[in-house]
Amino acid sequence: MATPKDPAITMDGTRTTSASEMLQTIREGSAEILMSDHVFYNPAQEFNRDLSICVLTTFSRIYQREKKAQQNRNGTTSKDEEKNGTEDQPPKPGIKHENGLRILEALSATGLRSIRYAKEVPGVKEIIANDLSKSAVESIEKNVKHNEVEEIIKPSFNDAMTLMYMSTKPDQRFTAIDLDPYGHPTRFLDGAVQSVEDGGLLLITATDMAVLAGNTPEACYVKYGSIPLKTKACHEMALRILLRCIETTATRYGRYIQPLLSISADFYIRVFVRIYTGQYACKKSSSKQSMVYQCTGCESFTLQPLGVLKPNPTEANPQQIKFGIPTGPFVSSRCEHCNHQHHLGGPIWSAPLHDPDFLEELSRTVESEDAKRLMTLKRISGTLAVVREELPDVPLYYALDRLCGILKLESISMLKLRSALLHAGFRVSYSHACRTSIKTDAPIGVLWDILRCWHRIHPVKPDRFLEGVPLTAILAKQPARDYNLGELHPDANPPSRKESLTRFQENPAAHWGPGTKAMLMVSENRMLKSTQNQNKRKQRRVLRKEQQDGIGDHEPTNDVKVTSPGTSPERKILKKDEGGIGIEEGTTIPEA
Repeated sequence: MATPKDPAITMDGTRTTSASEMLQTIREGSAEILMSDHVFYNPAQEFNRDLSICVLTTFSRIYQREKKAQQNRNGTTSKDEEKNGTEDQPPKPGIKHENGLRILEALSATGLRSIRYAKEVPGVKEIIANDLSKSAVESIEKNVKHNEVEEIIKPSFNDAMTLMYMSTKPDQRFTAIDLDPYGHPTRFLDGAVQSVEDGGLLLITATDMAVLAGNTPEACYVKYGSIPLKTKACHEMALRILLRCIETTATRYGRYIQPLLSISADFYIRVFVRIYTGQYACKKSSSKQSMVYQCTGCESFTLQPLGVLKPNPTEANPQQIKFGIPTGPFVSSRCEHCNHQHHLGGPIWSAPLHDPDFLEELSRTVESEDAKRLMTLKRISGTLAVVREELPDVPLYYALDRLCGILKLESISMLKLRSALLHAGFRVSYSHACRTSIKTDAPIGVLWDILRCWHRIHPVKPDRFLEGVPLTAILAKQPARDYNLGELHPDANPPSRKESLTRFQENPAAHWGPGTKAMLMVSENRMLKSTQNQNKRKQRRVLRKEQQDGIGDHEPTNDVKVTSPGTSPERKILKKDEGGIGIEEGTTIPEA
């Protein structure tokens, strides 16, 4: 008997084409979706979806433990669970769990993410796969039926903000809300922080990296309420701008965030945060946000918090704290290192980006047997290894190549620089957002001193010392002390590097990225714009002449052909006429 996944078979044994066969079939993880051309699917986001499944699986275990502990405290453990002996049995993926997670995927498109959640995340009660596009909802319905997860997934045809605002009552809130929009997610945050239950999880993606990375500060302020800075640490700054935006949205309703994991990958950022309710904790929000001063010359940065917490112990409450406002600014009008002025950015989230306890449990999930089916497992393991090595209390980072570039200095080995910092008693780590990152608790003056010591061994060319440039002011000073650049510190090489893990993402396809102004991307090919536009004006003149003479009435076209993927088309060969004018071969010249 034919199944929905099989071709239809008639009584005489002939094969007919079913509706499913008219659609493109895409397999990812445990899901198989049928996709038409008018529904959006992004294969580059597979890492995003795989990581989200690992995070939700870990969160589901934590949620069940917390719920069971709450029931034990209240003495409300279900008698049916005690009778059946199911209270200690771990939930299984693909099976509806009555006391499990209620997940909302607000912008579902094909429904692929929801289907994978239903089939791969244990302890799920219900998933609402919502979209505002009618064709997308029809696609979701087909895919849900095709994957046989109708019991868990409910398609929804609604506006995402309206759906979340309609679910703000305590008994209608969601345990987890996934927001993966095209562009910025800020328009959905107000409804999300109100419609997620206390201790619930928000999974939020932002793809407008040009805005967050400082290309258009005015647009970033309009969307996120913060000013970004053009810095090598722009990807981490983007994460902190987004987290600060979520925090300020939540505190309006007496709620606050706890970031579990914050990732910068490919062309987007992704944050996983828990939302809690508590008026007193909301008062600490100002101490978790900071303004950023960045020197316009040497690009050193200084953070100034919006608020501070001061110990104020009493006999009744020895742990009592007092909320205060810092005095400032923390920098002078001119940079102490290069005598340039400062830019002011922010505010940004200056508290930790990740939760160490959650990362430890997430690592166990990634190392489990069930996670081996994930296609991007190698990259997830490497990324999490670098994330766990990051210094949690050091916001932002410097880039080694940029520091050496400012001083026009021969680049120093990363291991040498890390060794010098460790020998001097400072901490140092990488950031997962940049392969040349230096995240350290050492002041920027120490980094300049180390590079001054390196300058003694590999001096900068004399003609580089120009008046007014940062290197002249920085290298004119002597280092405060000598740093050990010869002996390698045993902790200089981090474990993730020793084990040769995939620490930083690789380009998923050829010609990945926005390209350059001089290049034109044509599907999988690329060509020089100058080649595409060759003889464009001449072709227009010839065609205009033909139209005036009544020879033709077609529109001007540019027939430039790409010979093979990844190569530019050959230039057209021109022949010289008697007057020396270049004429394209095969072009008809009208008589005078």
